[in-house]
Amino acid sequence: MTAYTDTSLSTGLRGVLDGRWAATRDEVRRHIDDAGLVPRAGLSLPEYRARVLELMREMVPMGFPAQGFSSADGPGDPGAAVTAIETLGYGDLSLMVKAGVQWGLFGGAIENLGTARHHEEYRRGLIDLDVLGCFAMTETGHGSNVQALETTATYLPETEEFEIHSPTPSSRKDYIGGAAEHARYAAVFAQLVTAGPGEEPHSRGVHCFVVPLRDADGADLPGVVTSDCGYKGGLPGVDNGRIAFDRVRVPRTALLDRYAGVAADGTYSSPIESDNRRFFTMLGTLIRGRVTVGAAGGAAGRLALTLAVKYALHRRQFSGPGDGGELLLLDYRTHQRRLLPLVARAYAFALAQNEVVEELHEIQTRDPDDVDPGVLRRLEAKAAGIKSGHTALASRAAIEARTACGGAGYLAENRLSLIRDDLDVFTTFEGDNLVMAQLAAKQLLTDYAAEVDGLDAGGWVRFVAGMAREVTAEKTGIRQLVQTLLDDSDETPGKSALTRPDTQLALFRGREDHLVRTAAARMRRAADDDVDAFEVFASTQDHLVKAGEAHIERIVLESMQNAIVRLDAGSPVRAALEDVRDLFVYSALEADLGWFLMHRFVSVERAKAIRRGVNELCGRVRPIAGDLVDAFGIPAVALDVPMLTDASSTV
Repeated sequence: MTAYTDTSLSTGLRGVLDGRWAATRDEVRRHIDDAGLVPRAGLSLPEYRARVLELMREMVPMGFPAQGFSSADGPGDPGAAVTAIETLGYGDLSLMVKAGVQWGLFGGAIENLGTARHHEEYRRGLIDLDVLGCFAMTETGHGSNVQALETTATYLPETEEFEIHSPTPSSRKDYIGGAAEHARYAAVFAQLVTAGPGEEPHSRGVHCFVVPLRDADGADLPGVVTSDCGYKGGLPGVDNGRIAFDRVRVPRTALLDRYAGVAADGTYSSPIESDNRRFFTMLGTLIRGRVTVGAAGGAAGRLALTLAVKYALHRRQFSGPGDGGELLLLDYRTHQRRLLPLVARAYAFALAQNEVVEELHEIQTRDPDDVDPGVLRRLEAKAAGIKSGHTALASRAAIEARTACGGAGYLAENRLSLIRDDLDVFTTFEGDNLVMAQLAAKQLLTDYAAEVDGLDAGGWVRFVAGMAREVTAEKTGIRQLVQTLLDDSDETPGKSALTRPDTQLALFRGREDHLVRTAAARMRRAADDDVDAFEVFASTQDHLVKAGEAHIERIVLESMQNAIVRLDAGSPVRAALEDVRDLFVYSALEADLGWFLMHRFVSVERAKAIRRGVNELCGRVRPIAGDLVDAFGIPAVALDVPMLTDASSTV
């Protein structure tokens, strides 16, 4: 067993996890403590919504909202802005979502899709909350399929106005945060219909418009019909609502025209000729919302795990051997297996999330014209993958944490049930996780080659089929590696080849590569004239999701290994992280043992050894479980719950 003697282990681990914007995290932690930003039970919807809006106003003087926007002094600090909202995940997720909608989504649309006149008109007000907005993209009939949105924005040259209209019931904007009560404006995504002189009006694809919704008294403006989604499964402080438009007129300047404009006579122009490329370029600039959702969801998952681990280090049950005293819950192997692999996975995803935020920061602090579209698309796919994996982990962690705390975990006063309910929607908003995994797989299969940009399912499948012969395995000695694992009889994690970083990465890469090659092979038949391309795509979706998930685990492992190699060899922090990494790898292999066995990456005996290895690694990190969760840096107020502070809970 590895010996850990440094009393500052949790401090050292926190330094690794907090990363580049550690000071920002600490300031938000202090704010959470000072303001008591924790989920509340027993408040009515109006009370909770009013509370969250007031909490947002208290954040404005802290400067974090402004850091997400450029100014005369420079491009701002988007990494700090994302980190600040992420850290709110340690407090109340209603506040995190409400802040994300206002400054990340509505503000992000103004900042990234608008031009100087929009910045001048709206930027200061939306930062200071004098201009409250929402992000009206999702429709009742169209969620992830943004290109097929039905809302129209038809240009009328005689008045130099756009007419925003909801032509069908399914075109109603739905689930929109802020739309039920507080938002006065909306960033509305709609099909732009226009015609220049001598042309017939036709759609130019989805564009974004700033549309007023309510007057100063909160009443709907003429032609605007808003309604309230009411009680939801969680997030009671977010006023989700619906919006329908009945031929609402807005001026020509309402179009956010960084990437496309409409002249007074209706002539359409854009610096990007391809409709598909223009669409994906516009969406790519809004990537910050997806990054923030993954980050904040992960933070809330870490909070849930911290509550459960601390309870397991506090609560005793059943007599142990010897003196007959009752054992701590975390001394039971089943309880260790329930929680500790999730803690290890939380470390891995937190480190990967840090890398994504840094990459986003570097792109968004540059002139947009200097950003390579291919780089942006790859970051978009990476962010999609991390969002998918991170929020899936957080949701599972919240469920397991609640269950691991029994009846105490079900009481609202201990907050785990509230966190679980608030987190549930994170797996579907800002992109359903299955769709996000497929997006990651698309990047794997095509590397975002120019030919695949914007293709529909049939076009994408045919492209992949055409290039399938050129897809080759990255051998990296995988056959020799597999033979080594088959021959290796040492089952001790400390000595096994499975604890070598190169072996771990080779296994994860080998699985990913195999899935990519076989997916491409399955798609090859789509090139035949008598084959329905969509049928091929549909039948391969499960394979694509599997490839995407394998890709996500591989890049997460790489992030963890990158963090470890930067630490001093032999230091307690590095030794702890190496054990945590091994537990992440062993538990990931165990979860997918069926695949590794079927494809002969491991033998039956090695599979048994992996299961035993998870047990041993759980036992190895058990003595530092408290340090591991302390390193998450959860604010004290978030841990001030009766099940941890009431002495009777130990009985």
